[in-house]
Amino acid sequence: MASKKGKILIVDDNAGIRRTLEILLPLHFAHVKTLPSPATLVASLEQFRPDVVLLDMNFTASINTGNEGLYWAGEIKKMAPEVEVVLFTAYADIALAVEGMKRGAFDFIVKPWDNEKLVTTLTAARDKAMKALGRDSSERSSCHSGRNEESMFWGSSKPMAAIRKTIDKIAPTDATVLITGENGTGKDVLAREIHFHSLRSGKPMVAVDAGAITETLFESELFGHVKGAFTDAHTDHAGKFEQADGGTLFLDEIGNIPLHLQAKLLRVIQSRSVVRVGGSQAIPVNIRLICATNMDLEQLVREVRFREDLYYRINTVHIVLPPLRERREDIVPLAQLFLERFAEKYHRPLIGLDSSACAALENARWNGNIRELQNVIEKAVILSEAKNLTAQDLQTDSSGTGTIKTTTGADEERLVREAVERCNGNISAAAKALGISRPTMYAKMKKYGL
Repeated sequence: MASKKGKILIVDDNAGIRRTLEILLPLHFAHVKTLPSPATLVASLEQFRPDVVLLDMNFTASINTGNEGLYWAGEIKKMAPEVEVVLFTAYADIALAVEGMKRGAFDFIVKPWDNEKLVTTLTAARDKAMKALGRDSSERSSCHSGRNEESMFWGSSKPMAAIRKTIDKIAPTDATVLITGENGTGKDVLAREIHFHSLRSGKPMVAVDAGAITETLFESELFGHVKGAFTDAHTDHAGKFEQADGGTLFLDEIGNIPLHLQAKLLRVIQSRSVVRVGGSQAIPVNIRLICATNMDLEQLVREVRFREDLYYRINTVHIVLPPLRERREDIVPLAQLFLERFAEKYHRPLIGLDSSACAALENARWNGNIRELQNVIEKAVILSEAKNLTAQDLQTDSSGTGTIKTTTGADEERLVREAVERCNGNISAAAKALGISRPTMYAKMKKYGL
């Protein structure tokens, strides 16, 4: 059997068919994902990034014209022309399937299907998609690995559409990018998206939390050191700039770098070479630089807390990520994506959000932005026992601040017990689900005799 490679997304409202394909196709594809309807198809294309979509042609009950399948096939090819679409159709709709091929579909499969023909068709579509991208199977799988949970969700808001248009222009270049925005807006995710779509995508992207590096280790961490440079320097060490050679260096929280260290950073950025601590040789580095901060750098420049020359050096292209409250049309689709992710992770039967949950999500302020929304949905998925999340499951504050309500008494005890049970006694996971620290979790367990 050929090695497993590539990704396939299956969209079919028949649960039995989905279960069958979930058994058969992992033998031939590295990643298999199924959807019961096209409701989250657009988001799944962005998040999962399949090579092939196996698309049913009929989803609406009692309406079997195949037009819905043709519509979604067209939408897929508009959004991701490199993705190959294989239509799944009943015998009576073969003419429509042929029409779908005229509109760009790779092929069609007639139900009930022959396993050998199904696999042959789907793997041929996969190989064509991967060849078109100019990547072999191992490179594409590696490049996509880890992106499922943290790839960019663009949504449908105007601010994000404008940003996406900018990214399409700048990603293939080596332009230095500065990303600003509130905490939790996804600055690191956007940085990875730029790298992924750049000509450097086959090389490493090295991320550094610049604000978390102590002053004494700043030069060693970024520029490297030679053996014997200081007490604990037992071997030569390549810094982050060298590690990112040929790829992208992402400096997060750049606004927190002390002023006297900014000069050293500026010198390396200008010269594109580093001298390791304790060394004398200038080592050239070929990097694409992306920086991010939640601070107002222009204000810091005015206050002489950030070098003006460094600010202009890192600010070739400036992208401001909007807070979630300024892209409210994206809140519910984002929540649905998180729901699907965590329902799969925690093996919960959840399938959606009811109207009260949608209203609560849209009305909350979300001071913590996407990160807070993700935490709220994860907690709700763990604790809910229904198939659809409600406003009560979400426990968002009705004042619209986006914070989680404090629960006391019997309700708190029930939540603590359920969290411990559903996390199989994993205290760290239970504490995370409840949005509290481990010490607080232990205190509450002691309080309720757990």
